[in-house]
Amino acid sequence: MDVLERIDQFVKANPVIIFMKGTPQFPSCGFSSRASEALKACGVPFGYVNVLSDPEIFENLPRYRDWPTFPQIYIDGELIGGCDITLEMLDRGELQPLVEQAVQKKSLDNGAS
Repeated sequence: MDVLERIDQFVKANPVIIFMKGTPQFPSCGFSSRASEALKACGVPFGYVNVLSDPEIFENLPRYRDWPTFPQIYIDGELIGGCDITLEMLDRGELQPLVEQAVQKKSLDNGAS
């Protein structure tokens, strides 16, 4: 399977996913740490991919949605952005409802199949 197809599968399979350096429990950079903490603050489970453990994803993720940096946060299949945008959305009260809505939509979609 092509790496862009693998990335697409991760994005489509998870209502909320962060491609980050490290893991939410052990982030390997400050931006990934702050972005994953913002997602944790929403109180909703989210997926993650440690790009440092998959060099192919690390090299090709910037091509997936033309976003050059890490972390990358996707909600309901859409690129939200990186750390700064995620933190701004959290501060404005926009992140939590978006995350909750994506998770709820995914569970309804799964229940309908």
